[in-house]
Amino acid sequence: MTTALKAPPLDPILDDIVRSHRPQQETGSVPANIPLLAAVPFDRFGIAVATTSGEVFSSGDADVPFSIQSISKVFTLAMALRGDSSGILWSRVLREPSGTSFNSLVQLELEHGIPRNPFINAGALVVTDHLMEETSDAAAQVLRFLTAQAASTGPFIDEAAAASELASSSRNRALAHFLKGFGNLKQPAESVVQNYVRQCSIMMTCVELAKAGLFLARDGHGSLGTVVSPSDAKRIGSIMLTCGMYDAAGEFAYRVGLPGKSGVGGGILVIVPGVCAICVWSPRLDAKGNSLAGTAALADLSDRTGWSVF
Repeated sequence: MTTALKAPPLDPILDDIVRSHRPQQETGSVPANIPLLAAVPFDRFGIAVATTSGEVFSSGDADVPFSIQSISKVFTLAMALRGDSSGILWSRVLREPSGTSFNSLVQLELEHGIPRNPFINAGALVVTDHLMEETSDAAAQVLRFLTAQAASTGPFIDEAAAASELASSSRNRALAHFLKGFGNLKQPAESVVQNYVRQCSIMMTCVELAKAGLFLARDGHGSLGTVVSPSDAKRIGSIMLTCGMYDAAGEFAYRVGLPGKSGVGGGILVIVPGVCAICVWSPRLDAKGNSLAGTAALADLSDRTGWSVF
């Protein structure tokens, strides 16, 4: 059960969380296939909370842009569902935890080209393919969506990072060709991978991401009106809870108790239904690909505020 914002005010809580959880030494790892992420200082740490009442609280490096990577999958799913009144998308991708690596080829082949959920890479490629039925430059469409929801002109695609990541995207290309071979990709495989990598290379701050994700805490209502239906907002939240943290979703639900979606750029977006959206960022990752300090900070914040869906 979620609760209202509690005293003491959030400002001192967030400041204390930054003091407690900002990394003091270079632990964890960064993705080997995205070289530019290794250049981010290990001690970067930011956190922002955007409330349903319109307030924004932040601390640390909350205004420093970082690569959102797989957090983008939350927004592409919302965009796809918004234009999918016939429910075609859910015949192409399932809603189950994968239990395997987020870029598994074996599972995709065994299950005949139907990805387990929209947050593993194969599922996200299907969602991107779905968006490309409306426009060939789906990544630019995602950027426009995020810019509007964040009410900020700050978000941008880091084209240099995208080019670097694309050069190391052999596995994503393999997934795309598997999907194509099973008839579950309509656009050219290379174009889908390019759009997918560019959407993952969008740069945003914690404040911008918290504001952009707020529609999921407000029954689908964003800064400019309805984004998705209340039913779809609930469903996206449920998929975040069960599938949003790669194959550590159960551990995250146990520690934090809230729907979340991580990215290998070190960001995590969390939703407290009816209350707020939270974004935390710290670049060093655990073995599952989730932010070490970010996960610990969210567990701490949940304990201090009582925010949980349980």
